[in-house]
Order: sequence, then C-alpha cells, then structure tokens
Amino acid sequence: MKTEIIEAMKIVVVTFLFTALIMPIMKKIAYHIGAVDKPRSDENHRHIHNHTVPKLGGVGIFLGFLFGYMIFGKLSIQMLSILIGSFIIILTGIVDDIKSIRASQKLIGQLIAACIIVFYGQILLNNISAFGFQLDFGIWAYPITILFIVICTNVINLIDGLDGLSSGISSIFYLTIGIIGFFQGRSGSLVMILTFIMLGATLGFLLHNFYPAKIFAGDCSMFMGFTISIISLLEFKATALTSFFVPIMIIAIPMLDTFFAIIRRLLRHQPPFAPDREHIHHQLLGMHFSHRATVLIIYAINILFAVASILYTLKDKMVGQIIYIVIFILVVWFVFHTSIISEKIPKKTGEIKKKVEFTIKNVEKKKKTTKTTKKD
Repeated sequence: MKTEIIEAMKIVVVTFLFTALIMPIMKKIAYHIGAVDKPRSDENHRHIHNHTVPKLGGVGIFLGFLFGYMIFGKLSIQMLSILIGSFIIILTGIVDDIKSIRASQKLIGQLIAACIIVFYGQILLNNISAFGFQLDFGIWAYPITILFIVICTNVINLIDGLDGLSSGISSIFYLTIGIIGFFQGRSGSLVMILTFIMLGATLGFLLHNFYPAKIFAGDCSMFMGFTISIISLLEFKATALTSFFVPIMIIAIPMLDTFFAIIRRLLRHQPPFAPDREHIHHQLLGMHFSHRATVLIIYAINILFAVASILYTLKDKMVGQIIYIVIFILVVWFVFHTSIISEKIPKKTGEIKKKVEFTIKNVEKKKKTTKTTKKD
C-alpha cells in the first residue's frame, strides 16, 4: 500500500512541477503568436475579465501530459490512439486560440480524434448500466462512443468561463477516479497512470489559472474534456466502475450546465453552441457572489457529487444514491429560481408562490372570521 501511494504521489508531483514551471513559457509564446484573450464589450461574451490574458494554458497541460507519459507511461495500441487523438484536439484548439474558427470546424477535429480512439484504439462504450439495469448497444456502440467523447470534450470547454473553473472541475474528476482506482488496487494500470498524470498536469495549470488568472486554457481546454471521456471509457471497460453512471455524476455540473444551455438557446431560437451569459457561474455572480466565491461554490457541489460517486462505488450504494437525489433536488430548486433555462421560469415560480401565499392568507382570514362569528 505504501509503495502504491508513493508511486501515485511521484506521478502527480513530477507532472505538477513540470506543468507549473512551463506555464510562464507558455505565456510568452501566447503573447508572441497573438493567442490572447482581450476584454470584449459584446453582451454574449462568456469570459469575465478586464485585461488581456494569454491563452495556450491547455497546451501546457498537454505538454505536462506528454512529459508524464514519457517517464511513467506504457506503450500500447490504446495509448497510441490517445496520443494521436490528443494531438488533433490540441492542434484544433491552438488554431482556434490564434484565429477563431467556426464551431463546425472545431467539431470536425473532435470527430476525427474521437474516431481514432474508437476505431484504432478500440475503446468502446458497449453498454450502460445504472441502478441494476443494463442496456447493450451492439453495433451502435461505435456512434454512441464517438458522441460521448465529443460531448465530454465540449462540456469542459463550455463551462470554462471563470478563472480556475474548468481546471478545478477536471482536477476533482481525476482525483475521484484516482481514489476509486487506488482502493480497488489498480494503481499500475494504464488508466490510473493517465489519471495521475492528468491530475498533476491540471493542478500545475490551476496554480496559474485560479483567480486572478495569469493564463487561460483557451480552446485547448477541450483536451481536459477529451481525456475525461477516455478515462471514463477505460474505467468502465475494465469494469472498475460499477456503473457508467458514476463518471457522468463526477462531472455532473458541466454536464447539466451544457444541457441547460442547449435548452435555453433552442427556446430562444439560437444555435445550441452560441455563447451567452446565462451559465451556472453567471447565475451565481448575479446573486452577488464574488468571482472566487462562485468558483468555490461550484467546486463544493462537484465535490459532493464526487463523494457520492466514491461511496456508491466503494462503500454503500444506497448512501451514494441518497446524496445524488439530495443534490438533484437542490439543482431543481436552482433552476426554478434563476434564468438558467428561461427568464419566465423564476417569474412563474414567483407568481405561483404569491398565489399560494394569497390562498393561505385567505384561508387564515376565513378561519378568524368563522371564530369571531361563533363567539358572537
């Protein structure tokens, strides 16, 4: 056990130090090639900052990942597919960070990377199991796996609107999977090595990205989502996770945020991936929480999902399910008290609340009137 802990810590510390030390170099490169995020006044711009910030932080994470792999990784067909797919994702992100490209063009890069994972690496989502139910996909496993990889790649990118948000959420995911794998005695497996490498790399980036951020991940943040999808697939393929439901729950916040965003934009007759300022973090900022407090609140919710996932997988499924349900009740409350889906929802909720209060007051008045009449 001690040896496994030391080995895991070694992977995390080495990749953390390398990534943390390479970030100042990435800043200089970003300024040199013009990969910077300038403050914009357009209403729908998602980032909240008032000064020019270099991007390419995602490239630094990728370099930390490569460095960690060269020292600790093992060569295999699966690993080759991950390396090739990751390179395509990073290349797509770099191009977009230097000169913005269309969402459809980014999607092409993501699809090519996903196809390499599926057809060359043969990493597939063959079935889904949750709460005792199982659904086999058969031949549909190929398109469903590609879709899953593309979704994960985008959800992390879409939530990347505040300093430290995407990297913090990704770090929580890697740490959770690492804990599960460690207690299952799989520290030396490919997926665990990848997990600990990515944990060190994202934490090294987070050191520079937490509020106030000195560097952004840019569209290369897609790389974090891409690796999250692969680690999820490898974990489930090895039956390490009792349900594919588990990794989804660990990244529930970005998943839900993307789901709400798509519904919101469709209701407004806008493109599903058009930027706006109605994400979960914007809603919390609108409640007068500070930038730092907003990020920490989202971390806390994500950690609750992570704890529930650890309990569900390693300890007591019932306790894990109860925590999941409680959190989802809080999420539903949040939806009905904000404009995350539609501005009409909180207004309608307010109207319903007023009607209920009015009805209760009337009932109380009638009771008082009845009592007074009886006394007379």
